[in-house]
Amino acid sequence: MSTPLLQVDNLESYYGPVLAIRGVSLSVESGQIVSVLGANGAGKTTLLKTLSGVMNPEKGSVSLNGDTLTGLPPEQVVARGVIHVPEGREIFPLLSVADNLAMGAFLRRDRDAIARDHEMVLDYFPVLRERLAQAAGTLSGGQQQMLAIGRGLMANPRIMLLDEPSLGLSPRLVGEIFDIIKRLNTEQGVTLMLVEQNARVALSIAHHAYVMELGRVVMSDSAEKMRQSRDIQQFYLGEQEDGVRGQRRWKARKTWR
Repeated sequence: MSTPLLQVDNLESYYGPVLAIRGVSLSVESGQIVSVLGANGAGKTTLLKTLSGVMNPEKGSVSLNGDTLTGLPPEQVVARGVIHVPEGREIFPLLSVADNLAMGAFLRRDRDAIARDHEMVLDYFPVLRERLAQAAGTLSGGQQQMLAIGRGLMANPRIMLLDEPSLGLSPRLVGEIFDIIKRLNTEQGVTLMLVEQNARVALSIAHHAYVMELGRVVMSDSAEKMRQSRDIQQFYLGEQEDGVRGQRRWKARKTWR
């Protein structure tokens, strides 16, 4: 049996005194898109911060292709190929689009490959090519999300962690962003872990999915079976497109077994 690209075992992390993720175990195979679903406060963002080294786990382990990442500082996690595109984009607003992309490749020394990846990013996000000299903070929300993903691609990721890429975007832009994410996976072989509250669009492009509730993984299956699940349909897919009412009912439910 092959070793998963990313393996997480019995992970626990705290926000101050609060246990935010509890015994989380999951895996991501190379070439997959894996979606992590759950209501606000389920622990999804904490999970990504722990995987990328921004937060240190209290217990458990994280490994990439069999090599331990647990306890490494964020810059070493990045150097090993785990690239985190955080919620809210966190681009450098005063720097140009070109400089933001260059920052993504800060740890790389392979100039020819960097140049090829730069062209690849601009091919996938042609609006950025038109705005290379523009200050990143003056871009629209959708353009900033494209820049954040593009900057992540410039780091040559072995796996990219995307946190709420649809946040604050119009349905048209959400569709555009997710079409590009799917193309990056199918055409470039980019492996992705996607945290997303819009379950409908997340499951439409994923191979596998996990559901988190109160810091735990409470459901795991193929994305296709998730789409057919009565629980998922009731709490996410049967409500408004943004899932708001479904999330409220999900949070009100005490158990998921």
